[in-house]
Amino acid sequence: METATKQLALVAVLAGMLMISGCKQQPSAAGSSQSKSIPEAGVVTMATGPVTLTMELSGRISPQMVAEVRPQVGGIIQKRLFTEGGDVKAGEALYQIDPATYKAALASARAALAKAEANVFTLRQKAERYKQLVTINAVSRQDYDDANAALKQAEADVDASKAAVETARINLDYTRITSPISGRIGRSAVTPGALVTANQATALATIQQLDPVYVDMTQSSADLLRLKRELASGEIKGAQAGQAKVKLILEDESHYPQEGTLKFSEVTVDQSTGSVTLRASFPNPNQLLLPGMFVRGLVQEGVREQAMLVPQRGVTRDTAGNAIVLVAGEGGVVERRMIKTERAIGDAWLISNGLKVGEQVIVEGVQRIRPGATVKPVPFTGQTPAPDSQSAAKRP
Repeated sequence: METATKQLALVAVLAGMLMISGCKQQPSAAGSSQSKSIPEAGVVTMATGPVTLTMELSGRISPQMVAEVRPQVGGIIQKRLFTEGGDVKAGEALYQIDPATYKAALASARAALAKAEANVFTLRQKAERYKQLVTINAVSRQDYDDANAALKQAEADVDASKAAVETARINLDYTRITSPISGRIGRSAVTPGALVTANQATALATIQQLDPVYVDMTQSSADLLRLKRELASGEIKGAQAGQAKVKLILEDESHYPQEGTLKFSEVTVDQSTGSVTLRASFPNPNQLLLPGMFVRGLVQEGVREQAMLVPQRGVTRDTAGNAIVLVAGEGGVVERRMIKTERAIGDAWLISNGLKVGEQVIVEGVQRIRPGATVKPVPFTGQTPAPDSQSAAKRP
């Protein structure tokens, strides 16, 4: 009997403990259900504004002026008068050819001129005397005509001798080879003692003008047609003629500090590449830009007044490659929206349709949110490109 009483007491104690435990678990479960709230999602509100559109084009540096130095007379090089790789000015002496033979040729030409001039003096005196004598029939008319003809021939010989003297003087001057332009000169192809000939195929040296320089960039004809259509329709507002600005990105990804100006566009399309050439001029005071260097140019296309940008982090693509965004609609219900992207501008996509001003695009937590779910939109605090930004434009 006593044993049965103990068992009943033990059962009563266990039952009480279970009831107390149940009472404690009920508030916990209630708290858990209350803590389960709507998830937050970082959103960006769509707006429109002006965006400066630019093209990123590959190009090469080319000098504004190039001169290949060649001799205009033949002879032995006596001296080289410049430092290889240095700067030279127009008219500065570069080489000296042995002038001895050309000095002798000039002296001979001058002697021939003096002889011709002396002959003219004699024949002129004779012609004047015959002119007086022919009036009194002291000489025949034929003798007078012969004297005049000899005088004219002598005067022509004087003119020819003067031309010969000038030619000899020019050839003597050509023995001193000078720089035709100002710029930086490269290595010399000859040394003192070398024999050179007039107008030889091999240049003695090459001079290049490096300030300013040209940047020749290639643009596809398809992009050129698109740009012309957008300008004609007023979709973008083009830069004024002669004022299109160009910036450079160098081979090491650094930005060139000086800004250039677009000069002209080629008038024909390269049949092998389907592209046209754009030429820009850049100041190069420190001669950082060297001919042949590969660069990328950022060329201004124009300004789109009503542009809409979507951060790239909020855009995904389906299996067909279509751009997709998630929009926090009315009541925070997530919608899946297909958009059309035109080009990348910085860390955003420029879009042409699919979104409206004021809609909220989810850019944070996209991977864990599904269409149809309910979210609490909160402003995204990360950096977002402003509509009035200027960035390089690339095709998506």
